[in-house]
Amino acid sequence: MRPPKKTIHVISSWIQRQPPKVKAFLAVVAGMVALVLLRAIVHDHDNLFIAAEAVHSIGITVLIYKLSKEKTCAGISLKTQELTAMFLAVRLYCSFVMEYDIHTLLDLSTFAATLWVIFMIRFRLKSSYMEDKDNFAMYYVAVPCAILALLIHPSTSHHIINRIFWAFCVYLEAVSVLPQLRVMQNTKIVEPFTAHYVFALGVARFLSCAHWVLQVLDSRGHLLTALGYGLWPSMVLISEIVQTFILADFCYYYVQSVFGGQLVLRLPSGVV
Repeated sequence: MRPPKKTIHVISSWIQRQPPKVKAFLAVVAGMVALVLLRAIVHDHDNLFIAAEAVHSIGITVLIYKLSKEKTCAGISLKTQELTAMFLAVRLYCSFVMEYDIHTLLDLSTFAATLWVIFMIRFRLKSSYMEDKDNFAMYYVAVPCAILALLIHPSTSHHIINRIFWAFCVYLEAVSVLPQLRVMQNTKIVEPFTAHYVFALGVARFLSCAHWVLQVLDSRGHLLTALGYGLWPSMVLISEIVQTFILADFCYYYVQSVFGGQLVLRLPSGVV
């Protein structure tokens, strides 16, 4: 019998040889299969959203462990952490004024942990911060999200400011990981703890996306109506799908690296 690792390596090599369109098709098929499995296994799909936030918290915990144990922040994007703190702060505000629940508590713990990571990078471990590699301008992300939120936001009965803030945090969350991907693109080598963190983000994004897609399917589209009218319902789904596919490529190479027994993840050109 062929060893499992060898089989996985053969499949991985075959996928790498395929053209981009075939890879995209395989990714969509894999995503659909995963959604079918989640729909069969998880009966209360709200648990997927809670799981997404929990996995995000685990990812931040991995970063905290790295900073505490290795005393270095090399390979970590400060800008991604600041964008994460920004959308979490806005989402916490919206939660307090619009709907306070278990998600608020999870966001609060993740927000506090993210602030600690930012503090460590900016002050305690500043000498190891790779500022030259973390060169993605934050306004390239924040400004378009703010403009989009002004134009497309929920049509609920809440105050207009709260609705704009809600839309802003949805859009910003979708693209907040881009500076981290730029750092990895610049270095081409991702050490284990940073790779674990980014993979956790990818899993969290997928679970969040699965939550929304399955909710729409189960409600036969009524959920979109409940979210309001106009472009907003579609933008919520698009944002979830975008943030999932942004990390899909990296997650593939992460899984390949883990099964290959590699401690350090080396990214080929063109990835992320």
